[in-house]
Amino acid sequence: MNQHNDRLFHVLDPRQFDRAMLDDLCALATRLRQHAKSRLGARSLQTLLPHKRAMLYFTQPSTRTFLSFDNACHLLGIRTSEIRDPSISSEVKGETFEDSIRTFSSYVDVIIMRTHEAGMATQSAALMDRIERPVPIVNAGSGKDQHPTQALLDIYTLGRSFETRGGIDGKTIGLMGDLRRGRTARSLAYLMKNYGGVRLVFIAPDTFAMGSDIKAHLREHGIPFEETDELASVIGELDAVYVTRLQTEHDVGDESKGFEHARFRIGSEQLPALKSDAVIMHPLPRGPELDPAIDRDPRAMYWRQERNGMWMRVALLVKIFEVEGELPD
Repeated sequence: MNQHNDRLFHVLDPRQFDRAMLDDLCALATRLRQHAKSRLGARSLQTLLPHKRAMLYFTQPSTRTFLSFDNACHLLGIRTSEIRDPSISSEVKGETFEDSIRTFSSYVDVIIMRTHEAGMATQSAALMDRIERPVPIVNAGSGKDQHPTQALLDIYTLGRSFETRGGIDGKTIGLMGDLRRGRTARSLAYLMKNYGGVRLVFIAPDTFAMGSDIKAHLREHGIPFEETDELASVIGELDAVYVTRLQTEHDVGDESKGFEHARFRIGSEQLPALKSDAVIMHPLPRGPELDPAIDRDPRAMYWRQERNGMWMRVALLVKIFEVEGELPD
C-alpha cells in the first residue's frame, strides 16, 4: 500500500508514480532549490520539519544516495540517525529484520533504507501497514530490483535538460551497460509509461540484456523499444544516453569476466556521432564505461544529475510530510 488516504506515504516502486505526480514533484524540487539560494529562504526550509526524525538504514554501500538523503533531511530541519552496518545492530543477536524495523519506527518518523536484497523495503512497508503507528518507508535501493528515488531524479534531470525542447515526450532514450542487474535503468524504464512518444533503445550484450519483466511492462503500455549490442548503430538517433556500470557486486561466479567495456562506453571518440543537443547521464559511481575526459562536454549531465538528486529527495520528504502548503511564496 503506497498511498494512505491519497497521500504519498511509502515510496517503494517507480510504478506508483503517474504523470501528474511526476510533474508536481519536479516543479516542487525547482521551487525548493530556489528558496535555498537565499539565506532567508534556506532558514524558512529549516522550519518546515524540525519536529521530525529520520532513520537512514543503509546496509548496502552508498555514497551519493546516502549523502543526498542525509542532506535533504538537514535542509528541512529533520534530525537523522543511521545504521550502515548490520553488525552493530541487534540483528547479530538474532533479532529478526522485521523486529529491527519495528524498533526503528518507535523512534523516528520515516525510515529510508537501502539493502543488498530485493524486496526488503516492500516487506517493511507491509509491516508498517499492520501496526498502530506506521511510518513511511522510502526505498533507497533494493538489490537488483528497484531504485525509485534515483528514477525520480533522473526524470527531473531529463525534464530540465529538455525544457526548451518540449520536455521528455517524443524523445529517444538509450540505456546502456549492465541492464539486467542495473536497478537504476530498470526503474527509469518503468517511468516511461508516463510520457508520450518516447522510444527506448537498450544497448547491452545478450548476457546483460534488459529483463523480460521490464520489456513486458513496456509492451503492455505501448512503449516502443529496440535492443542492440552495437552502440555505433544507434548513437546518432539518441536524444539521451543513460550509461550504467557493470554491477560486479551481484556476480555469481565470474559472470562479469567477459564483459567488453570498450563496446559499451562513452568517450571522446563517441562524441562526434552524438547529437549536439543530446544528454549524457550516468547514476554514478562510474567505471571504464564513462571517460572523465568528456566531463566538460556541455552534453555531460551526470554531475548535474547528482546535484538534482538531493533536491528531488527534499521534494519527496516535503510531499510525504504534507508541508508543501507551508512554503512561503
